[in-house]
Amino acid sequence: MHRSGRTVFGLLFMGGGDDGVGMNGKIEVPKKPISNKKKTAKDRLLEFWGLFSKEDEVLVVINADPDAIASAMAVKRLLRYRVKSVTIAYPNEIRRLNNVVMVDLLKIPMERLHTVKIGSFSKKVMLDSQPSHLPCFENITFDVVIDHHPATKGWVAPFVDIRKDFGATASMLVEYLRAANLKPSVALATALFYAIKVDTRNFEKKATLADAISFRYLFNIANPNLVRKIEQSSFRRSELNYFKTALNEMKVSKQRLYAHLGRVPSPDMLVLIADFLNQVHEVAWVFVSGMHNDKLVVIFRCDGYKKNAGRLAEKMFNAIGSAGGHREAARAEVPLRNLPVEMQDFSTKTLMRLTTKHLL
Repeated sequence: MHRSGRTVFGLLFMGGGDDGVGMNGKIEVPKKPISNKKKTAKDRLLEFWGLFSKEDEVLVVINADPDAIASAMAVKRLLRYRVKSVTIAYPNEIRRLNNVVMVDLLKIPMERLHTVKIGSFSKKVMLDSQPSHLPCFENITFDVVIDHHPATKGWVAPFVDIRKDFGATASMLVEYLRAANLKPSVALATALFYAIKVDTRNFEKKATLADAISFRYLFNIANPNLVRKIEQSSFRRSELNYFKTALNEMKVSKQRLYAHLGRVPSPDMLVLIADFLNQVHEVAWVFVSGMHNDKLVVIFRCDGYKKNAGRLAEKMFNAIGSAGGHREAARAEVPLRNLPVEMQDFSTKTLMRLTTKHLL
C-alpha cells in the first residue's frame, strides 16, 4: 500500500460509519426528496430502489473502464431479484490490456452499446459518466445517473447522485451495497477494490475518507492474487513500438516533456505513455498527443502542485474541442476538421509551440 494510503488507513482501519446499516422489514421510499447533502447511504438506496419494479428490463450504460465496469457489476447486484433483467452495455472498444484481463478473469458479461435495442429497455442507468460525455449518450433518456465527476449541463434524470469529491464511483456503490446489507461476492469485491485503486491511483490522487472506508471494507473480501494479475498485465508486445516512437520523438524544454506519436490504435496508448513519462526525474509537465480516428487527442500530466492540468487543457482546446480534467491529469479531444491551418500537420514541435504559448 502506498504511504499516503497508510496515512488514511491509520485513521480508520477498523472501518465503520452509517453506510453499513442493514434494513429490516418493509422498504419505504421517502415521500419527499431529501437534500443531496443531507442524504444518508440508506436514503439514497431507498430512493434508487424506488425507481424500479419487478417487470423492469434495465440497461446500464458505461464508458468501459475499471471504475465504470465495477460500478455496473454493483448495480446489477443491487437490482438482482428486484427487476426482470439487467444488461450492461458500453460504446468504446476495450483495448487496454488491464481492462481486457479484468473482464476475462472476473467473467463480466457485457455487450457493445450498438448491438442492443435501447428502446426495448424500460429503465436506463448511467454510471461513472454523464449523458453529455459522449455523442452516443445524448439521445438516451436516463432514469439514473451516478458519477464522481463534476456535474455537466444539458441533461436531467429522476435520480442523480453526483459526488465530485469522491475518488471513484465504485466507492459510492460500495456505500449502496453496505446500506442494502449485501456482502459482495469475491469477484465483485475484487472489481470494486481494483477500481478504487486505479481511480485514486493508490490514494495518490484526491480522495475522501469515504473512499478509504470502502477500500478497507473490500480489503478482506477481494482476491489480491486476481488484483495483482490484472495490474501486471499492462502491455502487449506490439504496443512497445509506441514507446519507442515516444522516446524517439520526445523533446524536453524547461522541465516540460513533449511527444507526438502520430496515429495510435487507441487513446489509451497515449495515457499509458504519458503515465510512464511522468515518472521521469526533473520533469514537471508531460504532454503526449496522437491521432485516433478523426480526432487529435492530447494527454496532460503534472504533479498538481501550483499547476492545474485541467485548466490548461481547457484553455488550450475548449474553443475547438472538448477538454478538462483534474489538477494533475487532463485530456483534450479535438476533431481534426476543427484544427486551424497552422496545426494541420501536427507534430511534437506543434505541441511544444502551442503549450508554451499558453504556459507563458
